Amino acid sequence: MKQQHSDYQVVPYPKIRRFMAAEFRSSHRTPMIHGLLEVDVSRARAFLREHQANTGESLSFTAFLIACLAQAVEEHKAVQAMRKGRKHLLLFEEVDVLTYIERGVAPMPYIIRAANHKTVRGIHHEIRAAQVQDVAHAAVGFNLVQYLPTLLFRFLLWMLERDPRQMKKYVGTVALTAVGMFGNGSGWGIPPATPPSLWVTVGGIGEKPGAVDGQIAIRDYLSLTISCDHDIIDGAPAARFTERLKELIESGSGLFDSTVESGQTPLSREANYVYNSRESNLS
Repeated sequence: MKQQHSDYQVVPYPKIRRFMAAEFRSSHRTPMIHGLLEVDVSRARAFLREHQANTGESLSFTAFLIACLAQAVEEHKAVQAMRKGRKHLLLFEEVDVLTYIERGVAPMPYIIRAANHKTVRGIHHEIRAAQVQDVAHAAVGFNLVQYLPTLLFRFLLWMLERDPRQMKKYVGTVALTAVGMFGNGSGWGIPPATPPSLWVTVGGIGEKPGAVDGQIAIRDYLSLTISCDHDIIDGAPAARFTERLKELIESGSGLFDSTVESGQTPLSREANYVYNSRESNLS
């Protein structure tokens, strides 16, 4: 309940956020490795702009990135491995993507279940539906912690760390958070050490010249941070996963399927040219 004062106001600090803060502190010693890269998103952004102009529908860029992430993990399951005891790892078939939805004082966690079996459009609608639900329903997988006394948070964390199935239930198998979607220009974000084993941080988008078919053109480059738990994921599997994720994003994977799903006319050859090159006559 809000308390109004003459020079400030007091608002509740959600118990879900308190749980997350406790989890951050409990895992701060995790040996994380971070990869900073730039991904050409000119094709995807051009598609989204034209799709909105033709249909009036604004498809979520975050939904597109989640779909690409889920597909890349589907092909490289080792990056979402979880510890089971001291001698075993669990590899889940489903890719459950933890993301965050802006709700009031702080973003709230939301898990896209089995994202590797969903389309960009399906993920888009799920995100939009979660944005208008009340917090208790939107924070899927986190409802229980609202009713736990603070002292039981630590016990729940202890249970999560020892049971991958419970970890999947409450924090998903991979995570994607967008810290750069509310500003302009390039820039990377470094997440705290926390489960799951793979965390993708979406930074800013900046314009830079790039080579397209032997010509110099202005392109949109997304700053992306890939963070892995080095206790579980080695550099080589992480590099292969990263390269595949980059390919999927740069090709606009799943977006053309979304056009077909919606019953819209396939985009023109002129539009496809826009995807492949935003000419700038810099050469």
